[in-house]
Amino acid sequence: MKYTPRPKRDPIKNYFQLPNEIFLLGLSPGALAVYSYLLCCENRKTYQCWPSYKTIGRAVRMSANTIRKYVCELEERRLISTESTTVITKAGLKRNGNLLYTIRPIQLALDQFYEQQLAQIDVAAERQRVAKALALHSNSAHSA
Repeated sequence: MKYTPRPKRDPIKNYFQLPNEIFLLGLSPGALAVYSYLLCCENRKTYQCWPSYKTIGRAVRMSANTIRKYVCELEERRLISTESTTVITKAGLKRNGNLLYTIRPIQLALDQFYEQQLAQIDVAAERQRVAKALALHSNSAHSA
């Protein structure tokens, strides 16, 4: 059997980069799939793309409503921003178009994530301080 090497692929056209930090954010698997698809579609110069919910759903095997939920999650995490668009039909009617997705710098999402983590730590520390103070107060009341 003759050896045939794999065909060469253009790295610019056939691949996209997924930042390693994305795995630190605790995204749901569905949100990660949608984010990956948007990165795959994005224009590498403008960081924008405009696939429909239906197109994304076909690519990642999810319904349009599920895609909508994950797009909201990605927006809340500051990984993407969306804008509504309009199109003019052949009949001259103005209709809603697909969302315009802009992939935001990963550092913004990381900063928000770390701020939330620190806030949760502060809340937990305050709860511990209050619980300790209540326990001391309760012990002093019982001993008196």
